[in-house]
Amino acid sequence: MTRREAREAVFGMLFETDFHPGASTEDIFATACEVREIDEDDYIRTAYFGVIEHLEEIDAFINKHSHGWKTHRLSGISRAAIRLSIWEMLYMSEIIPYSVSINEAIEIVKKYDDAKARPFVNGVLNAVKDEIIAARSAEE
Repeated sequence: MTRREAREAVFGMLFETDFHPGASTEDIFATACEVREIDEDDYIRTAYFGVIEHLEEIDAFINKHSHGWKTHRLSGISRAAIRLSIWEMLYMSEIIPYSVSINEAIEIVKKYDDAKARPFVNGVLNAVKDEIIAARSAEE
């Protein structure tokens, strides 16, 4: 499975999680792997549960940079793609460059969401990237 396919698998799980707010994330993960015949790999497990674990932090970034749009008002597709990309930028940036994470999120949105969503997602993610880079530079 390519990294792009793995991202799409995680994206699908995050999208599904939004529709089953009371469901066990372990059950959603296991069912998604079984139904979609996904070979579980470290990235898929780490990314899915990483986003879930850091959801409040990730959503705070979205709310801060979405200018008038709260997380719950975004399409489920955009929300899942943005959440995954922000998690990668926060926790995987030593392995995955910011530009790759943003581009992959935009490709997912381009494939599954409305055409108008792409520039919005791009703007939010670039603003988040700039904030993360500034914060990390200040720490050094």
